[in-house]
Amino acid sequence: MSRKYEGLLILNAKGLEGSIDDLVSSVGKEIEAGGAKLEEVQQHGRKSFAYPSNEIEGGHYVSYLFDAEPEVIEKINTKLKLNTKVHLQHYQLR
Repeated sequence: MSRKYEGLLILNAKGLEGSIDDLVSSVGKEIEAGGAKLEEVQQHGRKSFAYPSNEIEGGHYVSYLFDAEPEVIEKINTKLKLNTKVHLQHYQLR
């Protein structure tokens, strides 16, 4: 049974070749390739961290709203851990 999820991701734009919109779009495509049906993408902009994390000072916050089976979340999480432009990710039921 498909459920609605929200994924909050912090993207590392340091050394980015191209626009942030291209990065947001490519991560959305990775989520869809994992088996989710993307409904909405909300960009919250760049925010600085309270202290450096893995040698970066801040990141671009994006919420991805999507429908997926529960087992798909682990698949997406594993795939995005390999993406060096995804600094942090968190998923929750909506």
